[in-house]
Amino acid sequence: MQFMLLFSRQGKLRLQKWYVPLSDKERKKISRDLVQTILARKPKMCSFLEWRDLKIVYKRYASLYFCCAVEDQDNELITLEIIHRYVELLDKYFGSVCELDIIFNFEKAYFILDEFLLGGEAQETSKKNVLKAIEQADLLQESILGFLHPAAHLAAAPASLSRLHLLTVVRERHHPIHTIFRAVLLHLYPVCCLLCFFTFPVYNVPHNNVATALNILGTFICRNFQKRSI
Repeated sequence: MQFMLLFSRQGKLRLQKWYVPLSDKERKKISRDLVQTILARKPKMCSFLEWRDLKIVYKRYASLYFCCAVEDQDNELITLEIIHRYVELLDKYFGSVCELDIIFNFEKAYFILDEFLLGGEAQETSKKNVLKAIEQADLLQESILGFLHPAAHLAAAPASLSRLHLLTVVRERHHPIHTIFRAVLLHLYPVCCLLCFFTFPVYNVPHNNVATALNILGTFICRNFQKRSI
């Protein structure tokens, strides 16, 4: 396989994967010419066509065209099966995949394609093995993000993981000292308020200073508790 293109009915290129070295100018020209040629064909026409010295195999799924260019001696039916297998992988991962899934999760679409094809040849024909590798990569990404930042960990979590599982993972990663520190602060805050209320008249402490200090302490406790208790 020389390259693979995914484009919409409006001619918008959604994904492109090149397995031959070409300049950006050549790639843009090939993409533009090929998209115009395929969109001009009628729905009942054959999905195979000869274009320059290559054979083009394409198939439309909903609003997306999947197009592959292979050499003259390659089998068109096998290429058509490769396209269909890639669509099945996308559908299995995203769950009823649509054009918006490719637009907003294009990096996942590229990753699935790289797990499926290597150098333009199918390296793994088992959907189960491909999806298992993708799931492991998602778990690795999720664990790294959860270690660096819990909020980013929740935002970038894959759809296959439930929110309850994510909350459990994030809470387990909080250090026990943080939990003890928050509990002590929450219990000491009312005591500090009572002590200040009864002692500031004795030491002639201004009301404004005491109120400001208590507000700062209360705000710190609330914000810390909210950040840690996702």
